[in-house]
Amino acid sequence: MKILLTGSNGMLGSWIAEYLSASTHETMATGKGHFRLAQSFIHENFTYTTLDITDRDAVMKCIKAFAPDTIIHSAAITQVDDCELNKRFCYSVNVDGTKNIIDAAKEVDARICYLSTDFVFSGEAGPYQETDSAVPVNYYGATKLLAEELVGKSGLHWCTIRTILLYGKADPLKRSNFVYWIKKNLEEGTKIKVVNDQIRTPTYIPDLVNGIFLCLNKEAQGIFHISGADVLTPFEMALAIANHLKLNKELLEPVDASSFSQAGRRPLKTGFIIEKAKKELGYSPTDFQNSLRLLF
Repeated sequence: MKILLTGSNGMLGSWIAEYLSASTHETMATGKGHFRLAQSFIHENFTYTTLDITDRDAVMKCIKAFAPDTIIHSAAITQVDDCELNKRFCYSVNVDGTKNIIDAAKEVDARICYLSTDFVFSGEAGPYQETDSAVPVNYYGATKLLAEELVGKSGLHWCTIRTILLYGKADPLKRSNFVYWIKKNLEEGTKIKVVNDQIRTPTYIPDLVNGIFLCLNKEAQGIFHISGADVLTPFEMALAIANHLKLNKELLEPVDASSFSQAGRRPLKTGFIIEKAKKELGYSPTDFQNSLRLLF
């Protein structure tokens, strides 16, 4: 495949970029600012260019020049509170930026793989399957749902992959995540409050990357839920991390989400039913305990 990747400096994008750098796919990775992974990832078959997806002319020029057959669109503003406090900027990236990608994709007849989120759901009736009604409770989720609708109505060959609560091995070149935040605080002897009334199906990032390429290789179209299979609260995750690393679990205090003051409301109970991905893609996630063994 000839692939253009957006958001290659983000948490997920950096993992996709690493995978693509080691593959035979001709790849152009894009992102804002300089490339955050090691320069050794860049070679004849893997290049990087700075791209602001809100700049329509730049997007058109970049995609028409490279002429990919596939675009993996992972660029987004994902910080829920930032989206709530700066709605105009959030919309410009998550919605207008996606529209720019779609319009440029039409120019070269590229298919698009769009990365979305469980936050398109209300959290009143999770875990969710792909056909359940999406009713976001925060502005971040609303913009991601609007972008999903643009992709679905684009007339392109498309797939939308929704995912949830990502975690994976962190190093100085990759962004940290919930698992390492728990580890760091417990190692430092810091007492922390962890939400115990939200449920999720946390996703091991290598599983998600595998799911993305199962979708692409099988030329699948439509919406797919790609996540772990374990239904856990963040507190249950933290407890498992403490037990696995033999750290002091007494430092963990279970609390309700209402004890935190946050600009953006979080859905309480999401999580995914992943039977469609298992059946149609052959997707098989790593369970949470085994992922901790792989991480540590």
